[in-house]
Amino acid sequence: MEQQTHFFFAVKIPEETKLIIKNHIEKLKEVIPFSRWVHHEDLHITLAFLGYAPTSMRDAAVNNVKEAIKAMDPLTLQITKLGFFGSMEAPRVFWADTEENDALQTVRKEVFLACEQAGFQLETRPFRPHITLARKWNGAIPLQRDVLNDLWDRIQPEPFQFEVRDVVLYKTHLNKTPKYEVVRVFPLNSVKA
Repeated sequence: MEQQTHFFFAVKIPEETKLIIKNHIEKLKEVIPFSRWVHHEDLHITLAFLGYAPTSMRDAAVNNVKEAIKAMDPLTLQITKLGFFGSMEAPRVFWADTEENDALQTVRKEVFLACEQAGFQLETRPFRPHITLARKWNGAIPLQRDVLNDLWDRIQPEPFQFEVRDVVLYKTHLNKTPKYEVVRVFPLNSVKA
């Protein structure tokens, strides 16, 4: 039986930024014990997870998203710190945090609404923009927040900004590395292009 493919819309991280984060991940691996580190080509900020997406609904979402964001301008994000989801004893997800950004919140809202209008039932938790770096804690002692803050300050002493120019539709291949394939790219402000 063929495994169903999952799809999601995300902020595309620029290649030069992915390479910087890749170097940071190599340093973090030495001191933070997670089992599964994200391949640098798979770095992104999820905007709307569709899961399995029938072609007709996916096509509708693609058209809706294209229309919803075509006049939005590119935006600048800044990575400010490291964080995690889950308990300190066994965090599930380790991530890089972005500073609060109204333009990103607006892009996410438009993508989310465009997908709902295409018939998708989406996650209703509040949007917490982040770039997942690793999953599955493998440490013998709890993770310490102050250690994370000190680590970030050491590996990235200067402000770390990057420009968001595209939203993408990704397709997941669980048995490959990298595991996310770009299906469609939606440039921000394609009206002026």
